[in-house]
This record gives sequence, structure tokens and C-alpha cells, in this order.
Amino acid sequence: MLRHTLERSGANIMGKRMFEQGERSWPEEAPFRTPVYVLTHQKREPWIRPGGTTFYFVNDGPASALEKAWASAASRDIRISGGADVIQQYLNMGVVEELEIGLAPILFGGGRRLFENPGETWPQFRVEKVLETPDATHLRYVRA
Repeated sequence: MLRHTLERSGANIMGKRMFEQGERSWPEEAPFRTPVYVLTHQKREPWIRPGGTTFYFVNDGPASALEKAWASAASRDIRISGGADVIQQYLNMGVVEELEIGLAPILFGGGRRLFENPGETWPQFRVEKVLETPDATHLRYVRA
């Protein structure tokens, strides 16, 4: 089961652009403390960080990353993070059980829309929780 909650996470899947942004800004001890499978087209050796985080670079597709994450998660949840392209790939696979989105009132002027062109295999979701803060609105969707 894929969930978007770090506390219960046994493994993580991440897009390459998100990894690259974090690689420059994360502290020495990366915050994940689990294996992180980075979707990329480039080959790269694993990057081991103090505190239990190892980044593995998967260049043979999202299904392979999911298989590797399931194997290492030991029946705990898998967290996915990244841009719309990464999230849409897993929604199209029909494997997402929960989705958390933080909406910030900032206009970027471009980018790919998360819910644009939903595939036929997307599961149905219902809103479970809405948390409004001065900086963002947080939405939790669960599979209906």
C-alpha cells in the first residue's frame, strides 16, 4: 500500500528533480531514515547518508522502483514524493491508497497539473481531512 505519510514509512520513492533539489539543501543526516528509490534515467551508485538513509537510483521505470520499495519496506507503508509526473505514474498504476497535498497560495506561472488527464485506472478518492493554516491548505485524500 502506498501512502504519503513519513511517520509510517518503510521506504520512499522520489522523482529525480526533487532529489536534486534536496541533495543541495538536506542536512548531512537526510530526514528519511529509510531506503529512498529515486526515479531517473541516469546510472549512479547508491548514496549512503548518516542516520539510515540510502538513496538508490532506479533507471528501469516506476514499477521497478515500486518493487524494490516493497521488498525493503517490510510490510510498512511506502511514501512517494515528487512532481505531477511522478505522482501521475503511480496513480495510473492504481497503487496509491492515500494522497496528501499541501496547497500554498503562490502562483508559479507554469508546470504540470497534478490532476490533468487522469488515466482510466485512477482509483476514486474522497477527502478525509482538510487542515487550513495561514501558509497552506493541507488535503488528505483516501481511496474510496
